[in-house]
Order: sequence, then structure tokens, then C-alpha cells
Amino acid sequence: MKTLLQKEIRLSASVLSYCFLAAAVMTLLPGYPILCGAFFVTLGIFHSFQNAREANDIVYSALLPIAKTDVVKGKYLFSVMIELAAFLIMTLLTLLRMTVLADAQPYRANALMNANPFFLGMALVIFGLFNLIFIGGFFKTAYKLSPFVPYIIATFLTIGAAETAHHIPGFGACNAFGFEHFPLQITLLLGGLVLYIVLTGVSYKIACARFEKIDL
Repeated sequence: MKTLLQKEIRLSASVLSYCFLAAAVMTLLPGYPILCGAFFVTLGIFHSFQNAREANDIVYSALLPIAKTDVVKGKYLFSVMIELAAFLIMTLLTLLRMTVLADAQPYRANALMNANPFFLGMALVIFGLFNLIFIGGFFKTAYKLSPFVPYIIATFLTIGAAETAHHIPGFGACNAFGFEHFPLQITLLLGGLVLYIVLTGVSYKIACARFEKIDL
């Protein structure tokens, strides 16, 4: 597993995958749909898949003395590593907004989503959608990048729903400041985490089954 991940980091990854981690800092932007930061992180991972395709990395990896499913595993390990790194940055910045910046006027006057555990849970959902729709779809051919289009649609529908939630009567707690409604917020975060694990796990199994059927 460690060797597979090192191969992805050193040979296959695009530098943009690391540069786009900076999009996690969008968590601090007031008056901006901060969930877009999660989308831009996945856009960085997308560039690694594009780079791998142009360099014939999939064929090269399949010729190595490893199981065919290990090729899929390497891509998932790298993607999850980037996603969790971004999630860690988002978590630290969210904690900053929930404590030191909890009463800052730019955030209090912000009509868009606040940075809180619900936001973090929704970021995990977006990462899970990327793994399910794009990565799982990519391994249907191990060449076409077109699954990124339905992923974009699903992601911005998700962002729209998350941004709308706190404007619906009875759902105002979704946009809690500081540690208000903390039990509910943590529950929503855990729900996002469960969805991320399920979507990623299902996607990995589907991708392995699809890749096994491909004649490279």
C-alpha cells in the first residue's frame, strides 16, 4: 500500500493537485459559497488523472508485477490522501471561525453558509461524490475523463441545496455560529463522514470490477 501511494505521489500526480489544496482556505471567505473550495480540491485531483492519462500511466501501472486492482487502489489512496489533507485544513480554519472569529461582523452579516460542522460534513459529501461519480466512472474505460461533467452537475446541485438549507423555516440551525446547536452540528458532520466512507467504498468496489473487465 505504501509503495503504491509513493508511486502515485512521485510519478503520477500533477503538481496542480497539491496547488489546489490552497482552495481549502476559501473556508475563511465571507460572502462566498465556501463549499466551492471542496470542488476546487477535486479539480486538482482531476488534473492528476488527466496527467496520468496523457502519460499512459494506467498501462504502465498494469504492466507492473501487481494485481490489476492495485492500480485502482493506488489512485484511490492518492485521491483520499488529498481529500483528507484538504479536510484537515478546512477543519482547522472552521475551528478558527467558530472560536476567535465567531463574532466577526463580516461573518455575522454573511447570508451564505457559515463555517461549522455542517459545512465540514457537506465537504465530505462532495469528496464522496467525486470518488463515486468521477473516479468510479473513469475506471469504466480507464481513459475517458467525461464522468467529470456529471460530477460537476451533482456537486453544484449539492452546494445549492446546502446553501439553501438554512433559509428554509426550521433548518436555521444548519447555519449555526460558534458552538450553537453543537450536538446537531456534530450529528450532521458524522452523517457526512458516513456518506463519504460509504460512497468511497462502493465506488472502489465498482471501479475494481470495471477495471478487471478492461482489455488494455
